[in-house]
Formats: sequence, structure tokens, C-alpha cells
Amino acid sequence: MRFEKQIDINREQKAIKMFVSPFKGGFLKLGDNDIDFVVSNAKGENIAYVEVKGRLKDMQNAFPLPISVKKLTKLLDKKLNPVIIWACNDGIIYAKLNEIKGIIKIGGRKPRFGSSNDIELMAYYEDNNNFKKIKNK
Repeated sequence: MRFEKQIDINREQKAIKMFVSPFKGGFLKLGDNDIDFVVSNAKGENIAYVEVKGRLKDMQNAFPLPISVKKLTKLLDKKLNPVIIWACNDGIIYAKLNEIKGIIKIGGRKPRFGSSNDIELMAYYEDNNNFKKIKNK
């Protein structure tokens, strides 16, 4: 069962547009059971794969940043510059997967009816110099 709402899709779209804007890049949404996007440079060459996670907090209070280990594995399997973006209330926090270290433990959210992935193996990342941040304008 999918729990994504239109507000979540809008947040994801805003985040990816904010991410590609500085280098005039493009993006393509991937399938439902894939990671979120493939990103291209201004020449149209694929340069990265990106997973966008909603984080319903302001950037200064967003850490530790959570992500499912299943998503990390899917992203890492893409090989080409895997990037994670956390879409916060006031901007985005992002990093290349190979530049950050986190801790792994069982976690997630309060289980919802029909969901099999609310409690799962999760990675949590504390703030460090490898995270980049872009504030909303």
C-alpha cells in the first residue's frame, strides 16, 4: 500500500528542483519501486541518482537524518554518484552517500495499517561538514 500524498510529491518536486537549480541540471522521476530520480547536467548527461526523503522539521532541528537501509541499498546499487536529499520545512540537506557515516538500528515510525515497512532497519546521520544545505528563498 502506498502512503504518499500529493503534499509529499510536491515536497519531493520542490527539493529536486532546488538541488539541480545551481548547475542548471535536469531530472527524471523513476518508477514506483525504484529510487526517486536520475539527475542530468546541463548537457543532458546523467550524473547522479537521488533519493529524496521528507523531513518535517526545520534544517537546524532535522538531525539525526533518517533513511531506510533498503533505500540506501537501492541507491548504492545505482553506482553513479548516489545522493540523498532530506526535504526540510525551510530547505534541503543533501550529501553523496559515500561521504557520510551513520549508525544503523531498528527504527522507523508508528506502524500504519497495511504497511510492512514502518518498523525496519534504519540509518541515522548526525550533522557534519559533508552535508550541504540550501535554504528556501
